[in-house]
Amino acid sequence: MRARIGLMALLLMPGVALAQEAGLFDAEGYRIAHYRGPVHRPPEGVGRIAPAAIAGLRPDIDMILIDVLPAEGGHRAADGRWQLAQLHESIPGAHWFPESGRGAPMPDIADWFARGVARLTGGKRDRMIVTFCRADCWMGWNAARRLRAMGYRNIWWLAEGTDGWRDLGRDLEPVQPARR
Repeated sequence: MRARIGLMALLLMPGVALAQEAGLFDAEGYRIAHYRGPVHRPPEGVGRIAPAAIAGLRPDIDMILIDVLPAEGGHRAADGRWQLAQLHESIPGAHWFPESGRGAPMPDIADWFARGVARLTGGKRDRMIVTFCRADCWMGWNAARRLRAMGYRNIWWLAEGTDGWRDLGRDLEPVQPARR
């Protein structure tokens, strides 16, 4: 009897794990909950790049750096300007698009992100774009996946984000949300 109960528990556990995992992603494969957690591989069609590799590239010349960390405690006003509760520091040369790494960003945020990236790339779908937030954060992953779905072909994901940059002994600098 005890063996039978143990076997049933083992059979039920994968179903429980799958049910929990299913609540983390939407039908399109974007992470929609618990954004802080290990991320083991980039989205399909996206490369992974190391902080040391970024250090050897020039922002806006060799690549476009896209920071998608949320504006903690801040919000976007109706006129599109951000009201920030605290300073945000990022990799020098990065363009900050708060909230655009969410699995389902608000429509105005998604539009602002799409238009901003199109402006930064000059509409060239093959420009190198690097997305990031912090280490163990799914928002940079979501943004990379979203850009790939939008037709950009040279997308890279910096899994270590600003934490990895700082671990290299590099400084972060204050950044404002990308212009509208």
